[in-house]
Amino acid sequence: MGKLQSKFRKRSELYRASQGEKADNSFDNKVVQYEPAHQGSINTVTNLSPDLCVSGGTDQAVVVYDWKQGRMCQSFQGHNREVTKVVCYPGSTWIFSASRDKTVLMWDLNQGDEPIQEFCGHELVVNGLAINPDGRKLCTGSRDNWMCLWDIESAKCEQRHNISRNLVTHVCWVPGSSSLAQTSEDKTIRVWDSRAWQVTNTFPAKQYIQTHCDVSPNGNYLLSSSNGFGGQGCEATLWDLRQPGCKVVEYRGHLQTTACCVFLPPSPGGPTQVASSSHDSSIKVWDQNTAVCLGTLTLDGAGPLVSLAPNDSSSLLCASFNSGLHHIQLGQGSSQAHGSVAGSGGAGGLDISVVSRF
Repeated sequence: MGKLQSKFRKRSELYRASQGEKADNSFDNKVVQYEPAHQGSINTVTNLSPDLCVSGGTDQAVVVYDWKQGRMCQSFQGHNREVTKVVCYPGSTWIFSASRDKTVLMWDLNQGDEPIQEFCGHELVVNGLAINPDGRKLCTGSRDNWMCLWDIESAKCEQRHNISRNLVTHVCWVPGSSSLAQTSEDKTIRVWDSRAWQVTNTFPAKQYIQTHCDVSPNGNYLLSSSNGFGGQGCEATLWDLRQPGCKVVEYRGHLQTTACCVFLPPSPGGPTQVASSSHDSSIKVWDQNTAVCLGTLTLDGAGPLVSLAPNDSSSLLCASFNSGLHHIQLGQGSSQAHGSVAGSGGAGGLDISVVSRF
């Protein structure tokens, strides 16, 4: 599996270089350009509050940014290799960051610029990071095959479980439950019981590496996304968690690895929607139930789009390798305040546009 991932990473680097060479910044005059949050590629973005996002990337920084005002609020320095994931605990100022330096650091926006807790014990890059619903436990997963459960207050590892070939790519908690889900380079999805720290369900293996997962707010459905190339693989999949291993629909249309897939907050009277982003530099929004593509936005020259963070039913943030973070707006018709970037409405006529970049 390590060799598979090495090949995957090399392809990403080649793709990033070719896209960078093609970049003509054609959309610079159509969006608001703010101070860049990072120097280099961005791997991950999430929301801290309705106005603030947190991101991490190859510059090893964990950045808190006011994306509405277009200003950096804080840049935390503590990792000595690139940041792979960031998560926040809802309603708090807590931030957790995972890194290729094999550690997870905890920060508090109101407690200075030094980490307030450090979680050490993994032997390889940490890719999975999730906080349980009551904010007391932290789950981490790594390419070292270990899934670990930590007490946040003491930073003590309370549970560890190693599964052969389980090279963890992402972890997310099932809302309001003791269960969590994780994706892996071994092409499977596993559901864990955090009380026994055992796998309760393993979904049928997909054809390609599973890169990311997300759980619906009601805890009934799970999204996963697939590695791939040339349109082979590259799909996102909707699963019914109430019937483990039950595949509901697949969302197909990306031409390269689908790096991220998320449930979008519902809009009044509108269909339930999911969004995906890909190494093909596109974002797609889908009807969750019918798998119809409602709209596509292509960011030429942005390289792989690797992380999405929904703000509400009409906007989300997107992290890219080549052109920073983007504030994306979703809307029916052509009433957008700013021009779209190679955006195209699907069957549902959804317009997707870039509002700002930072």
